[in-house]
Amino acid sequence: MLFLAGSCRQSHVLITAMTYKAVLFDLDGTLLDTLEDLGSAMNCVLAKRGFPTHKLDAYRFFIGDGAVMLVKRSLPKGQRSDETVQLCLKAFQNRYAQTWNVKTKPYEGITDMLDALTKRGLKLAVLSNKPHVFTQRCVTELLADWKFEVILGHQDPLPRKPDPAGALRIAQLLKVPPRQFLYLGDSGVDLQTARAAGMCPVGVLWGFRPVEELQQNGAGALLKHPLDILDLVN
Repeated sequence: MLFLAGSCRQSHVLITAMTYKAVLFDLDGTLLDTLEDLGSAMNCVLAKRGFPTHKLDAYRFFIGDGAVMLVKRSLPKGQRSDETVQLCLKAFQNRYAQTWNVKTKPYEGITDMLDALTKRGLKLAVLSNKPHVFTQRCVTELLADWKFEVILGHQDPLPRKPDPAGALRIAQLLKVPPRQFLYLGDSGVDLQTARAAGMCPVGVLWGFRPVEELQQNGAGALLKHPLDILDLVN
């Protein structure tokens, strides 16, 4: 694990054991590798409507701000009217509902990390910009062996990340002060959310976005492997 200048406690002192009582996770690109299923579903929608498709790697930068933004970023710039976006959004949701778990799986080391955090008594929760119904489904079906106190995807009227409202709601429900949360995510949006909520922003290097984005958005620490998180809680 690489500590950046100024730790999660806004000092140069290494974080000591038992400082944190809860871990809040992003979902796509953090706990689960969902890239291929999301990209394939969107490409199917684009192809059926005669729009250009994208290489799967391009979706690393389309994902992260909710389904509407995924659709907008995937469409050609001159084809992003509200009507087209809504039609493609509905088609994407229908397609993804059928194929969301073809390739999706936890990243290597995630199951060991969740075992270790559970054993240490930390509370676990998920906050995603993915629609709530898909967030719930992904976690309850693919991560069913672990207890997540709260699983929260995007749903109106809750604003999307980087607005901290969802993170603060989770802190309130868990009765844990925000400063006692580690917040793990793979994008600048996640780190902005963590800082806005007063949580420790931890970037993961196995996800969708490059290390430069995590550094530029104030990561307090960078994890090369899921088990590196134990250096923050031991």
